[in-house]
Amino acid sequence: MSMMNRNSDFDHFFVRSANPQDLEAVLRIYNEGIADRIATLETEIKDLFYMQRWFEDHKGRYGVLIAEHENEIVGWASLNRYSQRCAYDGVAELSVYVSRDYRGKGVGSFLLSALEQLARKEDFYKIVLFTFPFNTAGRRLYQKFGYREVGTFEKQGILDGKPIDVTIMEKLLS
Repeated sequence: MSMMNRNSDFDHFFVRSANPQDLEAVLRIYNEGIADRIATLETEIKDLFYMQRWFEDHKGRYGVLIAEHENEIVGWASLNRYSQRCAYDGVAELSVYVSRDYRGKGVGSFLLSALEQLARKEDFYKIVLFTFPFNTAGRRLYQKFGYREVGTFEKQGILDGKPIDVTIMEKLLS
């Protein structure tokens, strides 16, 4: 999958499928998300070995997309297995991470659009996601794309010693 964003501030902005050579940049961006405490309950910085194992789990239908600007990886998104139960094979969970320097510049929108195209191609009928209620930028992005809030798990996890609520959102693709 290769796409160019023609409606942004970027001269050359592409989304493509990830390959193993991208993992160091994916790791850097993911670790920024972990450190910033706005997108994941993960608290421990990850290493390249972790990302290599993670990437192996994203073969086939569960793809990883890369956003590039002038040959620099500025974001990534993935379709993740929602459940091991076969009844949920048509449902994917998503992840979207954008480099600190590119947040708020349309990268997330472009990745989300491409990720939905990939999900349809791979015969998913629904995408779900989990976000923090205080991640207003993320929630706005998902709402702009037609995701609806299903509910909130209260005190779903612990982040920096404090209980954190997690909001569930979904979108039917068909």
